[in-house]
Amino acid sequence: MQYQLGLVLSGGGIRGMAHIGVLKVLEENGLHPDAIAGTSAGALVGALYAAGLSADEMLDFFESTEIFKFSNYAWKKPGWLDTDKFEEVFREKLPEEDTFEALSKKLFVVATDLVQACGRTFDSGPLVKSVLASAAFPVVFSPVEIDGTLYSDGGIVNNFPVEPLHDCCGKILGVHVNFLSKISPDDIDSSFKVFQRAYEISVTHTSVEKFDRCDLVINPSELDGLFTFDMRNLEKAFEIGYEAANRQVEKLREIGARAKD
Repeated sequence: MQYQLGLVLSGGGIRGMAHIGVLKVLEENGLHPDAIAGTSAGALVGALYAAGLSADEMLDFFESTEIFKFSNYAWKKPGWLDTDKFEEVFREKLPEEDTFEALSKKLFVVATDLVQACGRTFDSGPLVKSVLASAAFPVVFSPVEIDGTLYSDGGIVNNFPVEPLHDCCGKILGVHVNFLSKISPDDIDSSFKVFQRAYEISVTHTSVEKFDRCDLVINPSELDGLFTFDMRNLEKAFEIGYEAANRQVEKLREIGARAKD
């Protein structure tokens, strides 16, 4: 196999901070995935990890990044927030060359081609725009233009992108942050909540069907109920991911050891 240990990071908005908690546990146990595939929040975290940032550095970065400030709002673009305005913020943390090839680990990110109505997996060429395109959640963030085509959130077509890792990794870990449980009708009290619930139902069912392609999937039920874009839940999501990974630490160590065989 080309890579020893692959890591799949799902989309999930602020719940994606649980990915960082899992990575913290991997760091503490000397486990270092050398190939990452991510969608949306998973693409953002995956890119920072592949660039060499530690879990603590990633958490600090997201805690200090203001997403919903007025200057980020989109004008004359289809979305509440202008995705392009986040380019500079991420360029400061990612390789100066702005290419996948400059990363210290292999990275795959998935985005949705809105024009051709299909998914596209990026693993070479310009980095920042590809990562931001993968995280451009529809309606909230404006689509990203790459090579004359508009791209939006990768979760629309593939929220758990295990496929790029399947044939090139000895072992695969998955982190899925969209645990879906029953809710009450009172929880759906706005048009956006209807859209969000419908979106989550769609992406979760297609993701769960792929869990058996991984050697272990961490899927914390405690993330249920955390609103996708509520920044107040950032640290809580991190802690949930950390605790969930710690509960599986013996299995993680075993998989890590087998990946080296």
